[in-house]
Amino acid sequence: MERIAIEPNSHLGMPPLQAVDLVAKLGCQHISIWLNSPGPINPYNYPQSSLRDDASLRQDMITMMRDKGISASLIDGFLVLRPGVDVESLSGDLEIAKELGDPILNIVSFEPDRDRTFDQLSKLVDMADAIGLEVVVEFAPVTALPDLASAVAAVQYVGRPSCRLLIDMMHLVRSGSGAADLAALDPKMIGYAHFCDATIVPAMENYLLEASSERLLPGLGEFPLSEILSALPRDIVIGLEIPSVSKAEAGISPYDHMVPAVETTRRMLAELDG
Repeated sequence: MERIAIEPNSHLGMPPLQAVDLVAKLGCQHISIWLNSPGPINPYNYPQSSLRDDASLRQDMITMMRDKGISASLIDGFLVLRPGVDVESLSGDLEIAKELGDPILNIVSFEPDRDRTFDQLSKLVDMADAIGLEVVVEFAPVTALPDLASAVAAVQYVGRPSCRLLIDMMHLVRSGSGAADLAALDPKMIGYAHFCDATIVPAMENYLLEASSERLLPGLGEFPLSEILSALPRDIVIGLEIPSVSKAEAGISPYDHMVPAVETTRRMLAELDG
């Protein structure tokens, strides 16, 4: 089974149809989606596009994915829990996600009230369950769920199989966890992974800026990636999230940037599967 997806940050938010074409050229079968592209970091000067607002663009993307044999694996970058905002406001976005082919919904929380984070997450999972969508919870050191333990607590609070963990290599290692911590979990708790490499010590003072603009290709950093991969379930999608503004500014195309990442990840997965 081809398990590799290309995350929007890897190409820094190119327009949806161009992104589908990129995934196809890389020989992958899964694409992660932002509803609005690009994000605030846009070194390629992509034009603005919105799957949220443009129904014809959504249909064109659905058609193109079908024709190229590509499925939407994740909706990322919009399901954010924040103070004063109720998840009911996201109902329209969930319907759009459903239209795009039942991708998993990635949730990040910046709601400092832990109880409210848990309650809002549970409410959103109810909404997703109602239309047949699954949810993953992503933790990161600068969010309301800063580490693996806090994300596990959130998933356990929700207590439904449709709500699982997203394991991001950078966030996992930088928050002090590793393969042994993953291996101690029920594999059914893990639903998706973001794959990259980096240094153990942050390379930038601004953690979110580094995470969204400069990560390293697998094998070029200091993370124990093979060990972590071995502790992950064998049936989840591995999304390559490897932004590099420096390469973009040097004139390196997203395709040329991602070819070695895809090749290395395929090799690592093949070695793991024997």
